[in-house]
Amino acid sequence: MFSGIIEEIGIVKKVRLSPEKSFIRIFCKKIYEDLKLGDSISVDGTCLTISEIGHGLFGVDILPETYEKTTLKYLKVGRKVNLERSITLGTLLGGHIVLGHIDEVGKIIKIKRERGSNIFEISHSSEFAKYIVKKGSITVDGISLTIMDVFIRKFSINLIPYTLKNTTLGNKSINDNVNLEADVLAKYCYKFISDRYKNKEITNNNLKKKFYRKEII
Repeated sequence: MFSGIIEEIGIVKKVRLSPEKSFIRIFCKKIYEDLKLGDSISVDGTCLTISEIGHGLFGVDILPETYEKTTLKYLKVGRKVNLERSITLGTLLGGHIVLGHIDEVGKIIKIKRERGSNIFEISHSSEFAKYIVKKGSITVDGISLTIMDVFIRKFSINLIPYTLKNTTLGNKSINDNVNLEADVLAKYCYKFISDRYKNKEITNNNLKKKFYRKEII
């Protein structure tokens, strides 16, 4: 589990990617001394397990499903990635609860900079729209952000200079892909409400059938 507060920007040093078996090795400084084999780490928002450590580098394996559903399949040597270690019970939750389970890949379709604002518009699928709420939380490439506005199949975020400087979003351009993870609370709320609605609908249909049979008799 993570909070979406990026600790360091790492640099990809080795890439071996394929739909069947993938591996990446990443260089980092700030968090390196505290890393251990088997630790969970968020790489651009994707929860991965450290399988190799040495000489300022750590390595992670990428499962086929992760390869298919995230932007990690586009990684190249020299690419910068957002890093965050998993939180503990004593960690300040500065962002929101992030699981590192990517829902889908979105695309930056507009960047607008004016009067100190840095507004990014990001597109997503119609299926993902049910989790998007104005002023709600969302994770973009592992970064906990607040949704500024909601449109049809897209949303906007307003980034402060600190976020641009200390995450990879400062290097992003229009048409770049980003990992999206919806707020887990939004998922549970949607599931709860939709299940109750379905159960109510089933109950009403059963009552109608019973009433209809009674009238016929």
